Amino acid sequence: MTHLKEGDKAPIFKGIDQEGKQVSLTDLKGKKVILYFYPKDMTPGCTAQACNLRDNYQALLKKGFAVVGVSTDSEKRHQKFTEKYDLPFPLLADEDRSIHTQYGVWGEKKFMGRIFDGTHRTTFLINEKGVIDKIIIKPDTKNHTEEILEIWQ
Repeated sequence: MTHLKEGDKAPIFKGIDQEGKQVSLTDLKGKKVILYFYPKDMTPGCTAQACNLRDNYQALLKKGFAVVGVSTDSEKRHQKFTEKYDLPFPLLADEDRSIHTQYGVWGEKKFMGRIFDGTHRTTFLINEKGVIDKIIIKPDTKNHTEEILEIWQ
């Protein structure tokens, strides 16, 4: 899994979101960043996680949080996902897995007896100074906001 630890400086990521806009950690300086990696748009677990964050987005904004999702899906697929579920935050298209590699969330997985490479669902809570406060491995997709708020009061 990830080589990063809590207390490490977060790698500076840069990516293009579903609207073709560049988003980077540098742009979010001074905010608490919820950087979440998920396997695939339109799948049940990923949809539950995105919708949970969407449903609580205003509360997260009021606390000064920025939410950024990352998967290996294309900008076009992210755009469809965002439109279908009215997602208010950027989803970065990481088709070359460069951000995944920086954060150490791409690797071997097992599912139904099959072994393959894929995204390990992981959330990084990055403070205003760019330091990783918490790493949530295998977040609860249906209650992800609650998990985050328990950590970051």
